[in-house]
Amino acid sequence: MIIKFNRNNFYEFKKINLKSLISKNSMLNNSIINNNFKINEISTLNNIRNNSLLFLSKKHQNKLNQFLNNKSVHIITDSINLNNKKLNSYSVVDNLKIAYNSIINSIITHPDHILYKDKFIKKNNSFISSYCKIHKSVKIGNNCTIGKGVKIEKNSIIKDNVVIKNSIIGQGCIIHENSVIGSSGFGFDLENITATRNEPQIGIVQIGNNCSIGSCSTIDRGKIDATIIGDSCMFDNQVHIAHNVTLGNNVIIAGQSGIAGSTTLGNNVIMGVSQEFLDILKLAIML
Repeated sequence: MIIKFNRNNFYEFKKINLKSLISKNSMLNNSIINNNFKINEISTLNNIRNNSLLFLSKKHQNKLNQFLNNKSVHIITDSINLNNKKLNSYSVVDNLKIAYNSIINSIITHPDHILYKDKFIKKNNSFISSYCKIHKSVKIGNNCTIGKGVKIEKNSIIKDNVVIKNSIIGQGCIIHENSVIGSSGFGFDLENITATRNEPQIGIVQIGNNCSIGSCSTIDRGKIDATIIGDSCMFDNQVHIAHNVTLGNNVIIAGQSGIAGSTTLGNNVIMGVSQEFLDILKLAIML
């Protein structure tokens, strides 16, 4: 499932010429660049965008053929056959994680970036970004924070002490007390563990219509694309959804349960108390 969203609604994206970016990053060992290539977006293998960068690890090298003669994507990789002249635009790096951190931090100002800014209006004891869109029928409790780019559709209820950032919330949803939606995913490099070397998380959370998110639950935004919650899902208290997860419709998750990053669940899945689904699992249950 691919969710299209405008990244500029949530993050400050510095449109920059690719040659200028390459010249500033010494970790790039070798490059072939299309003239006048301007970076407008970041792609993933599941969601290719025009005039974008695609960070492609060596384990996905078999996917290179789909980019032959593609002039709208610049591939940054840690492993490539340099004799392959059919790739129009690419750069080679020694460490893809370091390259991703350095390049993304130089072109996108995200909530973990020290220069990230938002502008808030205090309304009914909550802080609402001037850059969000909230339907007039939405009810917001006390001490909530609604950040830049957030969109909340009609007849939704946001209860006390909720934080929502980098998210799109559908119609008729209830977000219960003390929950956090759209926080940073748990991305890091085991060889470079510090707070400032977390992998930038520049995606969003999309929650469908008529969902209920229990108290003290957390849903992390996607790394590049979206963490997706389908329609009519119901979460108990203290549920954690990691980044890049995709849930179908009518998913029910009982308390103190967690779903690891990049897991996909189909429609009508029911999880009991204190259950875990591990990384990159795909499960489809159709009732």
